[in-house]
Amino acid sequence: MEPLEITERIKERFPDEVLDVIEFREQLAVVIKKERIVELCRWLHDEPDLGFDYLKDICGVDYLGKKPVRFEVVYTLYSLRHRHMLRLKAAVSEDAAYIDSVVPVWIGANWHERECYDMYGIRFNGHPDLSRVLMPEDWEGHPLRKDYPEGGPEREWQGFQEVLDKAQKLKEFSWKG
Repeated sequence: MEPLEITERIKERFPDEVLDVIEFREQLAVVIKKERIVELCRWLHDEPDLGFDYLKDICGVDYLGKKPVRFEVVYTLYSLRHRHMLRLKAAVSEDAAYIDSVVPVWIGANWHERECYDMYGIRFNGHPDLSRVLMPEDWEGHPLRKDYPEGGPEREWQGFQEVLDKAQKLKEFSWKG
C-alpha cells in the first residue's frame, strides 16, 4: 500500500487525531495528537491490510525555541508482510511531558521508550519498567534536552570515582596481546 493511501486510512479512522501530514524526501510522516496513541498504534498493527508488525524505532526530539510544542515522540513503523513504512509524530508539551506506552502493542518498544525517557525526560504512562537505560540511575537531568548544560552538570556525578577505581582494579584482566 502506498504511503498516501495509509495516511488517508488513518484520517478516515481517526479524523480528530491527525494534525498534519508532512512529506520530506519522499517519506511521509503523520503528525497526531498523543491522547489516543495506543489505540491508533493497535489499529495500525492489527488491521490486516496495514499490518505494521515491526516497530523500527521510537525517538524523542526537542524543539526548544523552534516550535510552540517543545517535544515530539517519533514512531517509525514497518510492515514485514506488506513492506511499507510509516512515521508517526506525536507532539508532547513540556508542561505535560508524557505519553502512553505502546509496549502493549509492540514489546520491542520497551527499551526505545526507556531511552527516550532517559535522554529527554518524556514519561511513558503504563510502561512496565520506566527506568534509565543508558545513564546511571542517580544521574541528574536528561542529556539530549536542548537546555542541558553542554559541558555536563555543574557537579560531577558521584559514581564517577567508583567507576574509575573499578576500571583500575580490573585492568589486570586486560588482554596484553
